[in-house]
Amino acid sequence: MRNRRIAKIVGAAVLVVAVGTGGAYGIGQLLSDDSAAATTSADPASASPTQRSEELAEAPTLAPSSTPTVTPAPTTTPEPEETEPPEPEPLFDAGDTGDDIRELQARLKQLRWYEPDISGEYDDITTASVAGFQVKRELPETGVVDEDTWDRLVAMTRKPTDDELHNRIVAGPPILSPGDSGDRVRELQARLKQIGWFTGEVTPNYGDVTRVAVAGFQVKRELPETGAVDQDTWDRLAAMTRKPTEDELHNREPDEDEPDDTTTTPVAGLDPRCTTGRALCIDKTSRSLRWVVDGQVKTTLDVRFGSELTPTREGAFKVGWKSRDHVSSLYDTPMPYAMFFSGGQAVHYSPDFAQNGYNGASHGCVNVRDKGAIASLFDQVKVGDKVIVYHS
Repeated sequence: MRNRRIAKIVGAAVLVVAVGTGGAYGIGQLLSDDSAAATTSADPASASPTQRSEELAEAPTLAPSSTPTVTPAPTTTPEPEETEPPEPEPLFDAGDTGDDIRELQARLKQLRWYEPDISGEYDDITTASVAGFQVKRELPETGVVDEDTWDRLVAMTRKPTDDELHNRIVAGPPILSPGDSGDRVRELQARLKQIGWFTGEVTPNYGDVTRVAVAGFQVKRELPETGAVDQDTWDRLAAMTRKPTEDELHNREPDEDEPDDTTTTPVAGLDPRCTTGRALCIDKTSRSLRWVVDGQVKTTLDVRFGSELTPTREGAFKVGWKSRDHVSSLYDTPMPYAMFFSGGQAVHYSPDFAQNGYNGASHGCVNVRDKGAIASLFDQVKVGDKVIVYHS
């Protein structure tokens, strides 16, 4: 019994080796050899130790498999190549014409970034207006309308009317008109009185005198001459005047013992909007710039303006940003000590103005020829200070 167990154990070991090493002998062959060995040694007990040793020695040696083991190559994911983001595709660009450009100009005009009549031509003024809008909204300053610029502009404006697209001035619904009365009429008369369009006592009644004053103001500002106050008329009047005092509203002389801090001594040719706060007061008639602080003129400089093709915009603005060593991206010309107030228009030093005087013009900016004075003024003026451009 002991010898038979040894034979079985040896056969099983050979079988395990054959299977594990993938040798030439199959399982069936091993079983056949084991059976043959069992037949040869019918009586295991009679087999001598020498015979058993010989049988074990004659057991076949299993050759290792000749099939090579294939190790798969490690897979690597190629790193994506770095590519620059594509340039935004322009929707409108210089040289374009048509109704889309009319809408662009009209929307810019709503935000006071475009002042001339709507032309439908993407010209230099339109380019400068777009660039100014982009700078203010921290968009790339290209002067070209891409999708981001257009979306921002549309979000901030309304769809222009056909009258706006074709420069037809139409009066809006009146907010004050003949026959009205009350404190709002007093304020209207007092504001008109500040700029010389109304004389006499301020009253609460909207009569013929008020109607004529309003109509004259409208004609001067190229508004529809109705004699009634619509929103455009009121906005223009409010931009040119200050809120009246109680004394003004009720025809009272200010108490000499209590000086009125809201009023200042008028300066010849100085627009009323310049008499309070901090203002760059720019008079096209006298071709002068006056730096005014609380009604006191601190500095007066000679200036020149844009041509008929590139006019300097008129109105009430604020210094939006400053650039000491600015170079125009549109005209590739230096603009030292630039103080921007309306799109690409700015107050700045001009070497050409210093050399050639008024035998030339700007592209819409306010040129200064005294470099030392503009350098000093640049340091005094703050972002947010008023800029008033007007005809006296």
